[in-house]
Amino acid sequence: MTAYFIQAFIYLVAAVIAVPLAKRYGLGSVLGYLMAGVVIGPILGLVGQETTTIQHFAEFGVVMMLFLVGMELDPKGLWAMRVRLIGLGGLQVMLTTAAGTAIAWWLGLAWQTSLAIGLLFALSSTAIVLQTLSEKGLEKTEGGRSAFSVLLFQDIAVIPMLALIPLLALPELMGAGGDQASHPSISLVAHLPGWAHALVVVAAIGSVIAGGYYLGPKLFRYVVGSGLREVFTATALMLVIGIAALMSLVNLSPALGAFLAGIVLANSEFKHEIEANIEPFKGLLLGLFFITVGAGIDFQVLASQWDTVLVLGVVVIAVKAAILLVLALLFRVHRSNGWLFTLSLAQAGEFGFVLLTYSVQNSVIPVEISQVLSLVIALSMFLTPLLFIAYDRLVLPRYRRVKNDGREADAIEEQAPVIVAGVGRFGQIICRLLRANNMPIVALDHELEQIENLRRIHIKSYFGDAARSDLLETAGIEQARLLVVAIDDRKRAVELVKHVKHYYPHVWVLARAFDRGHGYQLREAGADDVVSETYHSALELGGHALTAMGVHPMRAKQMTWAFVQNEEAHEDELFEAWKNIEEGINFSPRYGELFMKLEEALNSAMQQDWPEPQREDVPIWTPPEADNP
Repeated sequence: MTAYFIQAFIYLVAAVIAVPLAKRYGLGSVLGYLMAGVVIGPILGLVGQETTTIQHFAEFGVVMMLFLVGMELDPKGLWAMRVRLIGLGGLQVMLTTAAGTAIAWWLGLAWQTSLAIGLLFALSSTAIVLQTLSEKGLEKTEGGRSAFSVLLFQDIAVIPMLALIPLLALPELMGAGGDQASHPSISLVAHLPGWAHALVVVAAIGSVIAGGYYLGPKLFRYVVGSGLREVFTATALMLVIGIAALMSLVNLSPALGAFLAGIVLANSEFKHEIEANIEPFKGLLLGLFFITVGAGIDFQVLASQWDTVLVLGVVVIAVKAAILLVLALLFRVHRSNGWLFTLSLAQAGEFGFVLLTYSVQNSVIPVEISQVLSLVIALSMFLTPLLFIAYDRLVLPRYRRVKNDGREADAIEEQAPVIVAGVGRFGQIICRLLRANNMPIVALDHELEQIENLRRIHIKSYFGDAARSDLLETAGIEQARLLVVAIDDRKRAVELVKHVKHYYPHVWVLARAFDRGHGYQLREAGADDVVSETYHSALELGGHALTAMGVHPMRAKQMTWAFVQNEEAHEDELFEAWKNIEEGINFSPRYGELFMKLEEALNSAMQQDWPEPQREDVPIWTPPEADNP
C-alpha cells in the first residue's frame, strides 16, 4: 500500500511543479505534463513499468473528454457539420493512410504491416488538440471547428480500423509478439457470426441513445431528490463508466459511446451540473495520461535509434501537414485558420498506441518495429505544443501584419482638436459621445474592420497606426487639445503616451488602462487622466449587487461613491509604492501595507451610518421609519 501512495505522490508532485512552469513560459499545460513524465521516468527513474498500466487507466480521460464535448453539441449541430465531418475528416483519414502505407511499403515492409502503420498515423491526438484549443480559446474559430470535425471522424474511424487489423495478420509473426491470450478480455461478440455481431452493435448503440434520452433525466431527478452532491457525482461517473464498458463489450470505441451519450444529454436540464462534476476527473486523468506518455519513452531504444526516430517523427508531421494544408485550401479554411487546422492535427495520437498494441497482438507489426513506432508517436505528440507555439508567435503575427500592413494608411483630410487613438469596443463609445455633442474628432485605428464599423455610423475615421508620429502630425497633434488613447495594446499605449507628452506636452492625454498596474504605467508615462476599462462597469454592477441583497438603491449609490472617494484618497500613495515594485523589488511591503490600509478605510467608510453625499449628483436620502408593531 505504501508503494502506491509514494507513486501517486511522485506523479502529483511532478504535475504541480512542471505544469505551472510550462504555463508561465507560454508552453501550455500539455507540454508541462509531458515534460513531467520525462523527468520522473527516463531521466530520474522514479517510476517504472507501472506506467503502461496507469496509461490504460488514464485513457479514460479521453472518454470523459468526448462525453463533455458531446454535451456541447446537439443533433442539429452535428447534422450542420456533416460536410466537414464526412468530407474533410474522411479525406484526411484516407489520404494520410495512403501516404503512410506508401512510405512504409517503400521502406521494404510487407503491405499488411504498411497498411497498419498508415492507419495508426492517420489518427491525431484528440486529447492534446481539444485541450490546447480550449486553453487558447480557439475551439470556436473556423480552424478549431474544422479540426474538431476531423478528430470526431477519426474517433469513429477507429472502429473499422480495429475490425480490419486482425484480417492483416502475417503468418510468420504468429505467436511472436501477441500476448492476447495472457490478457483475456470480456466480449459479447467474440464468437458470434457477422450478422449477429452487427445486431448486437446496433442494439448497444440504440440502448445508449434511448437510455440517455428517456432514462437519464429520470435517474438524475431521482438522485437529486436525495440532496447529496456526492451521489450525483457518483451517478455521473457511473453513467460514463457504464457506457464505456458497454461499448468495450461489443468491441466498439468507448469514446464513441460516451460522445453519443453526451449528445443525447446535451439538452438535459442537468447538463451544467453533470459537466461541473465530470470536469475535474477529466482534467486529472488527461494530465495523468500525458505524464505516462512522457514517462513511457524508452531512452535505450531512443539512444540506439535516435536518428531513425527523429527522421520518422519529422516525416510524419511534414506529410500530415502537407495533406492537411491541401485539404484546408480545398474546403476553403483560409488564412490563419488554415494554418491552425494544419498545425493542430499534424501529430499522431493516443489511439495510435491502441492500434499499435492491437497490431502487435494480432501479428501484424513486429515487436522491434513497434518499439520504434511507439517512440515516433510519442515524439510527434511531444512536439505538438511547440506547433501551437509556432502558430501563436509566427503565423498569427504574420497574418495580422498582412491584414493591416497590406494597405497603406489613409490620407487624413482634416484635423480636429480631439484625436481618438483606437476605436474598438471602448473607443467607439467615446467617439459617439463626442459626436453627439458636436465635437469634431479624428479617429485612428490599425484594424481596418474597426474603421469600417465606425464609418457605417457616419463617424469620420482613418486607417493607420496612431503610434506613428507622421500620422499624428497629419491628424493635427500640434494643434490638438485632447488625445484619447484607447488602443488595444498595453505596450503601444504606454509608448504613445510617452511620445506625445514628450513632444507635445500641451496636449491633454486621457488613457484607457487594462488594470491597476497598467494604469500606473500610463500615469508614469505622463497621462493626465487614466481610467480602467472595467472599473466603472464593475462599480455599477457592485451597486446592483448591493441592491439585490436588500440595500436601498440610494444607499447603494452612496456606498459606491464612498468607494470611489476612498480609492482616490489613497491613489497617490499606492502609485509611489508601486514604483518600488517596477524598479525590481519583487515584493514591496509598503505597497502591501498601504493596500491593506485602503481596505480598512474602505470597510470603515461602508459602515458609516448614512453619510452625507459628497457630490451634487447624489441626492440625499433618508431611510423611512419603521412601522410601530
